[in-house]
Amino acid sequence: MTNNYIIEAENLTKKFGHFTAVDSISFSVKPGEIFGFLGANGAGKTTAMRMLCGLSIPSSGKATVAGFDVFKQTEQIKKNIGYMSQKFSLYDDLTVTENINFYGGIYGLSKSKLKEKTEYLIDLLKISDARNKLLVSLPLGWKQKLAFSVAIIHEPKIVFLDEPTGGVDPITRRQFWDMIYEASHNGVTVFVTTHYMDEAEYCNRVSMMVDGRIASLDTPDNLKKEYNADNMHEVFVKIARGK
Repeated sequence: MTNNYIIEAENLTKKFGHFTAVDSISFSVKPGEIFGFLGANGAGKTTAMRMLCGLSIPSSGKATVAGFDVFKQTEQIKKNIGYMSQKFSLYDDLTVTENINFYGGIYGLSKSKLKEKTEYLIDLLKISDARNKLLVSLPLGWKQKLAFSVAIIHEPKIVFLDEPTGGVDPITRRQFWDMIYEASHNGVTVFVTTHYMDEAEYCNRVSMMVDGRIASLDTPDNLKKEYNADNMHEVFVKIARGK
């Protein structure tokens, strides 16, 4: 393990009984990189992410996140990352402002910092008219963008996004990725899982997961050249078929 990478994994494995969900994967992620973890549903993406977030202890292998060990320092990892799950993570029965205050409090922001961040996010997302509305009344796209903003409200080194654009329309997906670009530009490392192959084009590098293993890892352009493909969907199909 070195100091040049903010995430490093070596032969990281997770087994559930006789089933191997993540099978000896090795990779590294640079600070500020947008790193895509791609694959079909059931490929092992979410399980791998949960290990890196300190939410699930690996069966074997080793990994560090922000310099902390995934076996021994899970609490330190949680303090240095943001996380947005594929199952919508905010509370529908709280207002926009209450959600921001709740999560800001969990992340340990002071009252003055939290007030400042709340006004900043409401202005950034242009939801001033909805600040006191229950979250359940907002469109899914607004919820997703708010969830991402809350995930990085404490200015973490890394944000983990698990299928963040699932179920939203193409325009909202594009707007969401604009937010990811801005976060990366500000120095946040973005680790994102998705099964939308067009979103692979937005990543600096992508790892293609098949049956719990990393089948290929490179930049989108290099992968398209390697597999003689016009787009990342074609790359994935060829990898999945073993071509």
